[in-house]
Amino acid sequence: QDTLIVWSEAENYDLALSFQEKAGCDEIWEKICQVQGKDPSVEVTQDLIESEEEHIEEMPETSPLIDLPTCELNKLEEIADLVTSVLTSPIRREKLALALENEGYIKKLLQLFQVCENLENTEGLHHLYEIIRGILFLNKATLFEVMFSDECIMDVVGCLEYDPSVAQPKRHREFLTKTAKFKEVIPITDSELRQKIHQTYRVQYIQDIILPTPSVFEENFLSTLTSFIFFNKVEIVSMLQEDEKFLSEVFAQLTDEATDDDKRCELGMDDLQVRSAATDIFSYLVEFSPSMVREFVMQEAQQSDDDILLINVVIEQMICDTDPELGGAVQLMGLLRTLIDPENMLATTNKTEKSEFLNFFYNHCMHVLTAPLLANTSEDKCEKVVGSTKSNTVCPDNYQTAQLLALILELLTFCVEHHTYHIKNYIMNKDLLRRVLVLMNSKHTFLALCALRFMRRIIGLKDEFYNRYIIKGNLFEPVINALLDNGTRYNLLNSAVIELFEFIRVEDIKSLIAHIVENFYNALESIEYVQTFKGLKTKYEQEKDRQNQKLNSVPSILRSNRFRRDARALEEDEEMWFNEDEEEEGEAVVPPVEKSKQEDDFPDSYEKFMETKKAKESEDKENLPKRTSAGGFKFTFSHSASAANGANGANSKSMAAQTSPASSNGSSSKNTTLTTAVTATKGSLVGLVDYPDDEDDDEEEEASPRKRPRLGS
Repeated sequence: QDTLIVWSEAENYDLALSFQEKAGCDEIWEKICQVQGKDPSVEVTQDLIESEEEHIEEMPETSPLIDLPTCELNKLEEIADLVTSVLTSPIRREKLALALENEGYIKKLLQLFQVCENLENTEGLHHLYEIIRGILFLNKATLFEVMFSDECIMDVVGCLEYDPSVAQPKRHREFLTKTAKFKEVIPITDSELRQKIHQTYRVQYIQDIILPTPSVFEENFLSTLTSFIFFNKVEIVSMLQEDEKFLSEVFAQLTDEATDDDKRCELGMDDLQVRSAATDIFSYLVEFSPSMVREFVMQEAQQSDDDILLINVVIEQMICDTDPELGGAVQLMGLLRTLIDPENMLATTNKTEKSEFLNFFYNHCMHVLTAPLLANTSEDKCEKVVGSTKSNTVCPDNYQTAQLLALILELLTFCVEHHTYHIKNYIMNKDLLRRVLVLMNSKHTFLALCALRFMRRIIGLKDEFYNRYIIKGNLFEPVINALLDNGTRYNLLNSAVIELFEFIRVEDIKSLIAHIVENFYNALESIEYVQTFKGLKTKYEQEKDRQNQKLNSVPSILRSNRFRRDARALEEDEEMWFNEDEEEEGEAVVPPVEKSKQEDDFPDSYEKFMETKKAKESEDKENLPKRTSAGGFKFTFSHSASAANGANGANSKSMAAQTSPASSNGSSSKNTTLTTAVTATKGSLVGLVDYPDDEDDDEEEEASPRKRPRLGS
């Protein structure tokens, strides 16, 4: 079944293997079929149970129904067992549903519920819970019509309060009758419409609140219930639309200046519930037709300022989310991702939606999205690192801000994968990767990993344009600092950094290999618990030998000619930029771009966002645990790589690095000069020793000591 392999091992015992991708599922399926001697092209190979679907088609109309026990207190256990046992058989489910429908059995059961509750018969109430839950899972619309009628629905809810797995019964009926209030902004005079609204709310409550989350085998059992709710909503909307007075009255009150604030709040204001409802409506619109929403916002841009564009309002709400877990921001980020996903953009002969919308997004909205990232990695947020004479950029240690930056980085990483041209220009012009890598210094490991993932996606493209940008900016330095600062901890950060370098080695990205070996190998050569860095050195030396052989085979008169490392021809303007002579001190790594007025203003806009957020937080402030400040971001190698190996001091090597500080301008950075001096005990080799127990100061994860094999000289 696409990404599932399911089978039965007993009458009521089903199992499944679930796969993330169909390809993996198909591979295992073929191996299972090979062992069993079955044809993998056949979807159903199990022959232990006859196909019940065929029997349903052949079942005569006069086929006997299931005999239901008499509806009495002493028969409740037997009834519960019967209802539970039929759920795995389509034929028996159908027969039971017909029997329940024909005999008016449900109303008799609900009468027994009232008797059991009056007698405080807990055992009987537990059986009734199983019975009513099982009847819901029969997935029959005709039974739902009975159960959700005004006469029966509250007793159905009552039965579902007595879950045997909980010590005390829930109070769902009390909530529905006393806590939940039906508020009419405009009076609804149609009694049928009122009844339909009440029914839909209560059935939705049963599905979302009362019933447990269905398992992989139960998720289809309630498909008819989902359809029941959906068609109820369609009917409600249709009835409102047909009411000539209702909608006109709503808009009349909205536009009437005499409408007081309390009344207007019920129609919509800056209120948490209203914002939540607006987000839900926006999400339905995006899911229904992302192209329609994109068309609207592009038309809106021709008439409105950037700060009131719909997408920028959405981004502002995301940035200003006061929820400690950023629930609203996560939802809005998902909607933004859908809107900027080229996979659901249309291309016609007359126009290409992808190019038009992405041009709009990068010109009018991207600076708003990246404002928190650029604001929190700017050089005016500097502090002195203990024991250092340098001022190092430190990202904020506020947990909520770190979560927000992680969300933004997730979306930017998506852009790198799907918006090759637009995001490439933006990264180059803003020197964005340098700013992102400042976050490698965050005390929040999840944020450092997001920054690393962003760089990994860029390198994964194997685009020489990006590679030269990384080389010119010396952007591996913060990554290597993070690896060395991680010390002896064997954790996700350690593995992710090593995987980055392993990818470069396996894919044989020559320009990056040469840069890493020539500039950082002295700091990394003693890391021997993986062979990645030695492998990089080997690749580097092999390429160097090839180049020398090629050079020796060329007549001397041609040896001065330039040889390209990569055969891919760059565009003319890219070639000119990368092959310029060394820039003068202070010249930008990337060509400067003319800033739009909106981009000049975005720091002020971000401050306004933050003021708005603080105002909201002051209304319903939730105190977050205090966190200590993160350590400074090191642009010098303060550790030897042998420390990361757990090597002793006598064998360790030291390395000093000097760099020029990064430019404070977000769109440029200064050339970085790295000077290394290596001292080592003459004739000594670094031996590997067992890791000491890791310290428990990691916030996100407890480090696990990893033992390294001892290598002889």
